[in-house]
Amino acid sequence: MILNKVHHIAIICSDYKKSKRFYVEDLGLEPLQEVYRNERDSFKLDLALNGEYIIELFSFPKPPPRSTRPEAAGLRHLAFEVDDLDTSLVELSGKGILAEPVRTDEFTQKKFTFIFDPDNLPIELYQK
Repeated sequence: MILNKVHHIAIICSDYKKSKRFYVEDLGLEPLQEVYRNERDSFKLDLALNGEYIIELFSFPKPPPRSTRPEAAGLRHLAFEVDDLDTSLVELSGKGILAEPVRTDEFTQKKFTFIFDPDNLPIELYQK
């Protein structure tokens, strides 16, 4: 078997409208297709970054909350590369999105930090 690339990442949210706004308006991902599945009382929104499909955003009735601290087994975080971390943080701050203190990766010497989506999913922003 040969793996070609990551096809997409699925995220389940607790408040679909709030999460859709965060990923589309705040982060700037592009909606590709939105479907409501009546039998599951669930939305599925396909999102793209720079024209490439990367995230499926799902809503389901009453999903259990995400365990974040202490960290649990499973997906730890999503990471996005940005051209200029400082500029990105100023823009996000203007939208009311706060970040952890900026750190430097000890191996690459690149700056990075974390923000959190509406369900506290950690999202890393990593300097190009």
